[in-house]
Amino acid sequence: MSKNRFLTRANKRISLSSAATLLIVTTLAGQILGLFRTKLVNANFPPYGPQSTDAYFAAFKIPDFFYFTLAAGALGVAFMPILADKLAKGDKKAVWELSNSLLNLLAMVMIAVGVIILIFAEPLIHYVVAPNMTPEQLHNASTIMRLIAFNPLFFTISAIFMSVQQTLGRFFFYAFAPLLYNISIIASIFIFRDNLGLIGLGIGALVGIVLQVLVALLGFVGMRYRYNAKIKWQNPDFRLILRQLPPRSIDQGVDSLNSIVETNFARRLGEGKLSFYENANVLQTAPTLLIGTTISTAAFPRLNDRLAQGRSDLFRRDFLRVLKVIVWIIIPVVIICYFARGYLARLIFSRNAPEIAAIFGFFAGAILFRTIYTLISRWFYSQKDTKTPLFVSLFAIVLNVFLAYKLSRPSAYDVSGLALAQSIVAAVEVAILSFIMVIRDHKLIDAYFWNGIFRIMAATGFTIVAAYTMLQIFPLEASDKGFIQLGTKLVAISFVTMLVHFLASLLFGVEEAKVFIGRVKQTVMSPIRIQ
Repeated sequence: MSKNRFLTRANKRISLSSAATLLIVTTLAGQILGLFRTKLVNANFPPYGPQSTDAYFAAFKIPDFFYFTLAAGALGVAFMPILADKLAKGDKKAVWELSNSLLNLLAMVMIAVGVIILIFAEPLIHYVVAPNMTPEQLHNASTIMRLIAFNPLFFTISAIFMSVQQTLGRFFFYAFAPLLYNISIIASIFIFRDNLGLIGLGIGALVGIVLQVLVALLGFVGMRYRYNAKIKWQNPDFRLILRQLPPRSIDQGVDSLNSIVETNFARRLGEGKLSFYENANVLQTAPTLLIGTTISTAAFPRLNDRLAQGRSDLFRRDFLRVLKVIVWIIIPVVIICYFARGYLARLIFSRNAPEIAAIFGFFAGAILFRTIYTLISRWFYSQKDTKTPLFVSLFAIVLNVFLAYKLSRPSAYDVSGLALAQSIVAAVEVAILSFIMVIRDHKLIDAYFWNGIFRIMAATGFTIVAAYTMLQIFPLEASDKGFIQLGTKLVAISFVTMLVHFLASLLFGVEEAKVFIGRVKQTVMSPIRIQ
């Protein structure tokens, strides 16, 4: 293959459906690995005592806070739309200049952050994240935090590379790289459990992110990327990114700050409560990442392109199509999560886990509305509006802290109240953003869209009945243990529930179900080209 032909193929954009399929498959693999990682952590380390997993979960909160606050906001919404504008004009040189400028600036900031974490790890754990830890638990948590002190730097480098590749239509390395992070932590459990113990997980996390960066670098092969150590301060587009960065950064930081507050509340409720809450939280984030984040991420470059081309009509059409797909898929998933919460809790915790099941049940609303939020927020970001989601998020964090404090009291819902607060706040946040969205674009939500939503809701009634019936046929018994026994029942419940949802959708004429049938027919009946 000639060099020019290789470069042409390397720079070819894949379709929205192909990108979504790739992201869903790899994200599913990542979520399975993430759940398996958490299961292995639970199986090898207890929620109580000197090696309590409370220390493990607490150690990641501050590094995650700095990454999401200082970097993630710039990459997803303040950075990519501007890159899309430049790419639409064929100005690839500007894409590289903006990428290098942002990379250099954020790298310097993250190096400073890493030094701060290294120095102040112990007081950050003790006074901010997880109070009331024993000396050994505090030592474990602060040591792990120091090991991953520079993970925000590596995550930032990887994320910038991935954002550029997404904008250019290359999704493979973006989808594959995060898998290495989970694999590395899983390997560290077996390598270090008998010597370094819980602290070995920090080494696994550090090695994992370094591998992730290396894979991200491979994604630039054939794209003629050249690194430049300069920061183009005078570049108007770079200045625009910097102006849009604070609103989105604060928005992202609010979510991370909320997680720190919930961690603090959970720890104060007693030893082990933090681990139970984080296990339930791992379960509830999986559907949102798998469905909402993957589909929205795949659609985001297309939405940016529509606006860059001045085609607001196509932007509106694509947005509503993706939104209905997300709603259609997430509803049966939420129903399965709620009714089969006992199975899921026992799968991830390896033992009887009524506390995790109870918490996860209250997360059902959060799963639904957080998944929808992943796309609705991108409606604003595509139009370079980072302030509106910020103001709504600031209101949401205040409401969430208030509800979390009230609902998590032992006299109320205890640690489950934290999950209930999240569900309420997620619904409120989506409602407010949807109202603002419709006010700004009166043509956005029409009778055709509502007709589709009502048809999905009609099919949902049958889905609920199917899930409830299957749970009566396959009840969770005290003797149900092991992945095979629990997994077999869970697969049976999930398969029948999803099948009924699909058939009911066809019965009520849900467009997404018809499209799915059409795609299957096309795939099955299409001839295979043999070269």
